[in-house]
Amino acid sequence: MKRIIPALLLAAGAALAISHLAGAQTITEPTKQPGLAGYDQPNQYLAARTVKLADNMEPAIAHGDQQQEAVRKLEALQKKTGKRPNVVIFLLDDVGYSDFGFNGGGEAVGNATPDIDRIANQSLILSSAYSQPSCSPTRATIMTGQNMAHHGIQIPPMYGQPGGLEGLTTLPQLLSRAGYTTQAVGKWHMGENAGSQPQNVGFDDFRGFLSVSDMYTEWRDPQYNPEIALSPQRYRYILNLPFNKSDVHAVKGGQIESLYEINTDTIKDLDTKWLDYTVGFLDRQKNATKPFFLYYAPRACHFDNYPNEYYSGRSAARTNYGDCIVQVNDMFKKLIDTLQANGELDNTIVFFASDNGPEQEVQPAARSMFRGGKGSTWEGAVRSPFFVYWKGMIEPGRSDGLFDFADMFNTSVALSGTPGAGVSKLVPATTYLDGIDQTSFLLADKGVSNRRSVFYFWNDELSAVRVDEFKLMKKFQLPDAVTQKGYNGGFSGMLGNAWTALVFNLYTDPKEEESIAIRHIPVSVPLVMEFARYQQVLKKYPPKTQASLK
Repeated sequence: MKRIIPALLLAAGAALAISHLAGAQTITEPTKQPGLAGYDQPNQYLAARTVKLADNMEPAIAHGDQQQEAVRKLEALQKKTGKRPNVVIFLLDDVGYSDFGFNGGGEAVGNATPDIDRIANQSLILSSAYSQPSCSPTRATIMTGQNMAHHGIQIPPMYGQPGGLEGLTTLPQLLSRAGYTTQAVGKWHMGENAGSQPQNVGFDDFRGFLSVSDMYTEWRDPQYNPEIALSPQRYRYILNLPFNKSDVHAVKGGQIESLYEINTDTIKDLDTKWLDYTVGFLDRQKNATKPFFLYYAPRACHFDNYPNEYYSGRSAARTNYGDCIVQVNDMFKKLIDTLQANGELDNTIVFFASDNGPEQEVQPAARSMFRGGKGSTWEGAVRSPFFVYWKGMIEPGRSDGLFDFADMFNTSVALSGTPGAGVSKLVPATTYLDGIDQTSFLLADKGVSNRRSVFYFWNDELSAVRVDEFKLMKKFQLPDAVTQKGYNGGFSGMLGNAWTALVFNLYTDPKEEESIAIRHIPVSVPLVMEFARYQQVLKKYPPKTQASLK
């Protein structure tokens, strides 16, 4: 009997009259409606219609008034500076929602982050900013404006596995064509094959490593992998696998140059060296006539963390993870201070984020107030610590408006001169853009999100959808289903399928412990409809697989 419930909900949805007033004023605060109980709230679109900008783009919520405000701000700034704004993406690795003071962590969890918190409090903090479930899928989403079902990098390629960005339209390519200097520093992990390397997908220059932190150290460290580190035969086997094991440098169109091998000793100062390289790049951009795009992705704080002599024990928690977070605070402060000293801070938008939630299988690890961790589609895996800083342009505050990491693609392209639907013409017609231009959300003094929904994926399969505070799940991870001992997380256990659907109210139940689907069918109807809408998108623009567990 219960199997028919989704069909009934769809039928009810087809008959549901969704009220929408064309050109209605944007709701930016609790608003009473004459003759009706309660209040309409900002960033709530369960009963709102979206606007389809192009066939190969996600529909958006139209806010004409805040769009005009954003345009006025940008025109005034360009008149002052004579160029487009700089774009900086500062992307951490496996750092949790609750690790920083601005989200309730910091000193409370033994790793003070005073400078990050200070800058966050001058920024727009987004409490519902969504990554993909793990690192490589998220990074590719930022680079392509597509979710992991569409760009096809659904797991991190490890130890020479294939899969990467080759053949996809990328953010640095588009910004380079728009006249930007493009620089990448730090972790890449979006394919080691030549066509997927950063210097061949749009970056003018790259300094960093091509894969992920543990691939350079875990097999060398007898504390973690004695079965490899203390076996000469096995050690040589890993050593000879076809993946680059060095800190590298490359320039656009050139070959990878290996600088030195990364091991358990040299990794201690890796982020310090990358920070110095970043500062050098920023210093060279001082008074430049071209704007720049900086993609800065520190090693921090993916396991295994090896703090150097200065940072070892520097956190009150005295864990290698806590020490790493303290170093992150200093790195981000140096980034902002350099922009300020070079006179570029007023013309630079800075996105601060982590690529996913805590890696729960390896302790000590990140923290999140939400359920689940990296590799899953529970909130703890995909809800990122996130803020956007732009001195004099973004009004400080906090918003729960939905923001997908794919939105950084569309928003950055918009700031480079191609807003809204224009980006659809910069990619092949067969490419579906899951991002939305959120420029007006970020720049309007009381901006609200232009995004109605966020989707969650397991490999190439649609797993869940969120609209407003409600989340509908069809597929989910059960980390303790097989093993009850040890540390289990998003890469552990089994995949579950809901008999009908699970629906959670993330405001009253952020841990996702109580499904309300049957008692709250009126809110479940639009969720089912939105889930079904995107299933049709996937039929027209089918998923692809480059790196996957399937």
